[in-house]
Amino acid sequence: MQSFPILTLPRKALAVITAERFVSPTGAVATAAGNTAGVARSNAAVGETFPVDVLGTAIVVAAAAIADGAEIEVGAAGQAVTKSAGKVVARALQAAAGAGSRIEVLLIPN
Repeated sequence: MQSFPILTLPRKALAVITAERFVSPTGAVATAAGNTAGVARSNAAVGETFPVDVLGTAIVVAAAAIADGAEIEVGAAGQAVTKSAGKVVARALQAAAGAGSRIEVLLIPN
């Protein structure tokens, strides 16, 4: 699986960070339905600096099935879910079969 980040920025982890999950601008796991800084490229312990893809495409873990082309919002634990009432943070570039699927998304600044 590939991704094409255009801009990747460092963040300092305020919480334990898992790769391929949405993160907040403060360096924590993004809140469900909230805004994001982007997607973590690697795991990080509290206090460690980690790379965040903020523009371009990224690989994220889905929390449920997602249709190709669907608008994405943040779900539990920073995973991707189909938009319902939250902020649109990405668009699916491929379908997710279900929870735990890894998909490429186009990041949308929010």
